[in-house]
Amino acid sequence: MNPSKRHSDILRLLQQDGTVTIAELASKLGVSLETVRRDIKPLTSNGSVVKMHGAVALPSTVGEAPFEKRMRENSEAKKAIAAAVALTIRDGDSVMLDTGTTTSYLARELLGHRRLTVITNSSDIARTLSTVNDNRVYMAGGELRSDNGAAFGVSAIDFVSNFTVSHAVITTGAIDASIGIMDYDLEEAEFARTVISRGKRAIVVTDHSKFGRQGLVRVCAFNALTDLFTEKAPPRDIASALKTAGVSLTLAG
Repeated sequence: MNPSKRHSDILRLLQQDGTVTIAELASKLGVSLETVRRDIKPLTSNGSVVKMHGAVALPSTVGEAPFEKRMRENSEAKKAIAAAVALTIRDGDSVMLDTGTTTSYLARELLGHRRLTVITNSSDIARTLSTVNDNRVYMAGGELRSDNGAAFGVSAIDFVSNFTVSHAVITTGAIDASIGIMDYDLEEAEFARTVISRGKRAIVVTDHSKFGRQGLVRVCAFNALTDLFTEKAPPRDIASALKTAGVSLTLAG
């Protein structure tokens, strides 16, 4: 591979993944660390990339919040999942959404709907769906986190506990065959657990990368769900656990 082709591939990988380490670039390009270092020198000199602590990034993504980076990870899968869920929601329905990249994509898919009642703790979702199409949007209060612009804690949980909705939708950090739906943050897990209890339909949206992971905090068992939307078939043990619990599995795309 010639240097100009590698330069293009480096820029493409940074556009796709955000900040990438030198070691990751070397692995993905199939070249040595020294070759990558040599290739990024002219890109750094002309301002195309920014180098930092053994990694490189595009100038536009330096200082980017973790949530914005996660929005780009497996983005096509998340968009497909969001589109599949949106097809099951009708105009005039009530929807409760926790904060997450896939639920943010779902909010964008719901811009084609009208007269929705939306309850969320996510400022991104609230901004997307409020003041359009005769929607009514309720946002849980509390201090907004800097990384994802979402509210958590007792006040947020108490607020959403006032509602019962047609569709309660949560994201997840991990799915374990024996434990169920899991997350890595206590407050996020507590909020998701409340959301899932408030819907006639209790829906988890997740891309396949979460299957087989074990998080820190259990959100709920599979029998607390009615539906799981993903883009690839889960491993056999998880698929079996979902079937036993009576969860409807939908593969997007």
